[in-house]
Amino acid sequence: MQKVVLDTNALLMPFEFKMNLDLELAHLFGEFEAYVPGPVIGELKRSGSKHAKAALMLAGKYKRFETSTQGDAGVLEAAKALDAMVVTNDIILRRKMRKEGVHAVLLRSRRHLVIEE
Repeated sequence: MQKVVLDTNALLMPFEFKMNLDLELAHLFGEFEAYVPGPVIGELKRSGSKHAKAALMLAGKYKRFETSTQGDAGVLEAAKALDAMVVTNDIILRRKMRKEGVHAVLLRSRRHLVIEE
């Protein structure tokens, strides 16, 4: 079963782009386990996004993974500890992930998730 870590913008995708995150992940992986790092919850609570509250509710349905680091480092820490891919469209995070050998799942055409090559 594929494990995926959801970053902040992954949790906002369903509300900003009207896509079904669970359905898209199921299309890619069949069965999957999704995790939300603790720092992502904090980031959503502090976010000024009009969709942050809905994204927090969505995050509640996934497993939480506590990390010792914050921000992008927390997302990377979770992904490496879980041997998981990260769902994100954050270009800076994706660059860091490539350096660490962590694979990204990203949104294409505002509708579909794909594994970054």
